[in-house]
Amino acid sequence: MDSQQRNNGLNDGSDNDSTETQSHAFQQNIPNRAAAHASGSGKQSGAYKEIVEWIKALVIAVVLVFLIRQFLFSPFIVDGPSMQPNFETGERLIVNKIIYAIREPKFGEVVVFDVPEQDRKFIKRVIGVPGDTIRLEGDDLYINEKKIDEPYIKEAIEAAHAKGELYNLAGPDSNFPNSSNQEMTVPEGAIFALGDNRRNSSDSRVIGFVTDDEVVGRADIIFWPLNKLEFIKHWTK
Repeated sequence: MDSQQRNNGLNDGSDNDSTETQSHAFQQNIPNRAAAHASGSGKQSGAYKEIVEWIKALVIAVVLVFLIRQFLFSPFIVDGPSMQPNFETGERLIVNKIIYAIREPKFGEVVVFDVPEQDRKFIKRVIGVPGDTIRLEGDDLYINEKKIDEPYIKEAIEAAHAKGELYNLAGPDSNFPNSSNQEMTVPEGAIFALGDNRRNSSDSRVIGFVTDDEVVGRADIIFWPLNKLEFIKHWTK
């Protein structure tokens, strides 16, 4: 009987030890689960923060692009032959929109401007500024009765003359003033603009003077095609 009681006592102790071990393991497991849960929550929180940061970055980028295009620079695609031989159809340009908020356009600068009646933009060259009296007779340009050299089309004019032709073909609207526009003096707040391709250009000879409000900016860079990547040269007097 003593032996049986001792066995029972041993069994009871073993059971208690087992129970205590399981309890201790369970208590140890609670912090591990909590840590795992906290780790999972941390990962989710980190991913959420990263997504939010990406969204913020995209929003900021969109806003910056909008502000840059609205107020500083914008792209422009040349469409048509009016600025040949210096600009070709399909060339992509960067237009500087801020420069004329600082100063007025100058002779020889290439500008982009709105033509409201045609709902499109033109690219031409500044020939006259406020106060200038303009006269164009054939290939001879006069500003304030002084004949002006035009180096940006010099080779084209010489090539036409070598063939016995005028570069600016004579016609009712080829010269200036003409029947469409007879006012010769550029008014305040406007410019007189011509295309480099005098034979085939709808410009101030036809549409009249371009107002400051219509001027978008100065074409400064050709960025496409890449083999023509360059800063645009502006021939000033």
